This record gives sequence, structure tokens and C-alpha cells, in this order.
Amino acid sequence: MESPVFNGGLELRAAGDGSRRLTGRFPYGKRAVLDAGGKGRRPKKEQFAPNAFSFAVDDPDRDIHLLLCHSFDRPLASRKAGTLMLQDSAEALSFEAVLTPEIQRASWVQDFLAGFAAGLITGISPGFRVAPPEAVEKPEDVTEEPPEEGNALIRTIFAAILFELSMVTRPAYHETEADLRHFQWDRTPKGLTHPLKRWRV
Repeated sequence: MESPVFNGGLELRAAGDGSRRLTGRFPYGKRAVLDAGGKGRRPKKEQFAPNAFSFAVDDPDRDIHLLLCHSFDRPLASRKAGTLMLQDSAEALSFEAVLTPEIQRASWVQDFLAGFAAGLITGISPGFRVAPPEAVEKPEDVTEEPPEEGNALIRTIFAAILFELSMVTRPAYHETEADLRHFQWDRTPKGLTHPLKRWRV
């Protein structure tokens, strides 16, 4: 499973009934630098094509979670629980999550709220795998960066199986928006792959 990180831009507001609402989006077509290159290595960048997550989001039977730091032992919300709503468009993947009073009593949710209040948890990271080529004709591609922009290799993901979204500390993508308020190299990744290592052959 892969997990690039997007900047969160989080905002926290109190709720009269004790619940909190986390809404956010991250746009498609924005490039993240995964490897700056150097010492004979070319830079490597990654971007998501429009509707890249629709493969999973449009499947009503697929559960998708909101987690803290990619840990399924630290859930915040989920689609099957009715507390996570997702909407995919050509511009961005948008989400809305309700942090209920019950889940807020969990220690890891208190960790998230404390990290947010301290300005330490500012990133949103999707955990995903590229869709298999037998299911999607062209799930991903690697191209050359236009010479006037640089000499990086650019990986574009056209179809990704989304498993979860996580609140994390270190952003790589810088244009994701989130608001908390009250209402390949490896084309067949196996296991958990650190985002800075997944380009290795």
C-alpha cells in the first residue's frame, strides 16, 4: 500500500453537541516531489489524474477509513460506520468525517486533537494501491518532465484503490484543504511501502 502525504490546512471548531466535523479536499494534477535526485539520480515526482480515486469511491460496498497515521488500530471514522463521506470529481477528492463524542473519548483521537492544536498534524495522506492492469487498461504511467520545467520522471496515477485517508504530520503535497468543525516503478506493490521508497526497482 502506498501513502503520499498532502498538506491539511486544518481548522478546528467546537460543537454544541460534542461532535466535530472534518471536511477536506485535495486537488488532482498537483505534483509532489518524492525524490529530489542528485548524485546521478533523476528527480522523481508523482501526480494523480482526474477521478483517480473513483475506482474505489464509486464502489458502494467498499469500506474506506479515516485513520491516524495509517494505523487501523487508531480509526477516526469510516464509510460503513456512516461517519465518512467521500465525493470524487475531476478536480479533487473531497471528504467529510464526523468525529462523534464516543470516538473522541479514545486516546488516539485525543492525540490527534492535541497534535492539531499544537500545529503538528497538518497532513492528509491516502493509503492506496494502483489498480491492477487486468481491471483497468492503464492504471499508471511514467513520463518525462517537459524540458522547460526540469528533468524529472513523473509518475501519473490514473486509477487507485483507496483504502484509507490518514491524518499525518509531514506534508508532501501542498494544496490540500481540510477544515475541522462541529457539524512505478513497482506496479504491483506488496505490503506497506514508504512513499520515498516506492520508486525503487
